[in-house]
Amino acid sequence: MPAKTILVVDDEKHIRMLYKEELEAEGYTIATSDGQEPILQVVAREKPHLVILDIKLAPDVSGLDLLQQIRSQDQQLPVILSTAYDSFQHDLKSIAADYYVVKSVDLTELKSKVAQALADRG
Repeated sequence: MPAKTILVVDDEKHIRMLYKEELEAEGYTIATSDGQEPILQVVAREKPHLVILDIKLAPDVSGLDLLQQIRSQDQQLPVILSTAYDSFQHDLKSIAADYYVVKSVDLTELKSKVAQALADRG
């Protein structure tokens, strides 16, 4: 069975590299984006089974806006919002996400949410 592809969107290179390394060790194929390229182009090119999306990407780019764009095209694609802050949970735009993870160097929670999200979608 081919590996599931996960798209990691984060403006911090060390986070992208950490997630890539850790998730590839779990057997996934990882694509990364710094959030500067139009998200729908990245999704169309990489065809991910799951997106891990940072909320604060750049001063002018919000992961919540990217989430809205993804949802406008694909209601089924699982999205995990990843953030260093938990205040995002009060933003109504965030309800379109499937899961939330607060960033940590310990990726246990992230990995468990990834497995759960992929299992939910079959």
